[in-house]
Amino acid sequence: MNDLEEVASLLAKPEPSEEVVTRSRSRLQHRTLGHRTLGHRTLGQRMRSRGRVRWFVPGVALVAAGAATAVVIATGAVTNAGAPAHVIAAAPVSGKEVLLMAAVSAERTPQSSGTYWHVTTTWSNEIPLHESWTSRDGKRWTRNEPQDTPGIVVPTQISLMLKGAPVSFDDLEKLPTDPEALKAWLVQRKGNPNNMSTSEIQGNPTFSLLALIMELPVPAEVRSAAFRALAATPGVENTGAVEGGQALRMPDPNGGKRGIEMVVDPGSARVVRANLILSGDGGVGWSKGYIAIDTDWTDELPATPKGRP
Repeated sequence: MNDLEEVASLLAKPEPSEEVVTRSRSRLQHRTLGHRTLGHRTLGQRMRSRGRVRWFVPGVALVAAGAATAVVIATGAVTNAGAPAHVIAAAPVSGKEVLLMAAVSAERTPQSSGTYWHVTTTWSNEIPLHESWTSRDGKRWTRNEPQDTPGIVVPTQISLMLKGAPVSFDDLEKLPTDPEALKAWLVQRKGNPNNMSTSEIQGNPTFSLLALIMELPVPAEVRSAAFRALAATPGVENTGAVEGGQALRMPDPNGGKRGIEMVVDPGSARVVRANLILSGDGGVGWSKGYIAIDTDWTDELPATPKGRP
């Protein structure tokens, strides 16, 4: 685990231990400031000759102690222990920075494998969890979807969807891994206007990017690009550490007053909860509370009324 990934894992926990925070902060200080002595030139002298410091993360330097939701920007000479002599500023970790950390974690997380792409959605204690299993040839089964018999796994005609139109595993594997190229591809992709939001019809890729990081089986590099693209979205805010990660808020591209709310675990690069769900037909469903989302590959498909495929 590199320094930025360890920072991301700390951000996923509301209260990491003081020992872990101190160790991570020290490592990141050393790496960020590039502490070493060349002959009789100190780091302070080298910094003055270069004129500026290259920060390890754009716009953010070191993780501070406590709830791991603050950063410090340090400058000046370095003590014998390797810590900066002067701390000149402190600021909350922004929503953009959380998404960038998730992007780094995503591109370093190997893609798992299996026979079926399994998505589990939990709305509340009163509503049974929804599940779907999709095979690589496009076949799909669901349980507890609105049209299903409760508790029964049934085959469905709806496959994976993006912008209200079917998308294949092969399509997803070939998506661009550059954030700007990915956004351009999503905007240009022909969708089904009957199942698209107003913003998607108008060329805003926000909901499509969310689909890539929340529910669709895309490669690690594509997930990373989607996180980076979302990090560039104006108005992304971090409202603080919560169970499972960092609570982020961003404007609803359709103009809704409440906006998009989600909990991102930057260590595992997962959206663990959100106040919306991207439905199987490509639409968007909103909730007053959080909806828990879990995705993974599996080799097991529960028995259907007609037997297993």
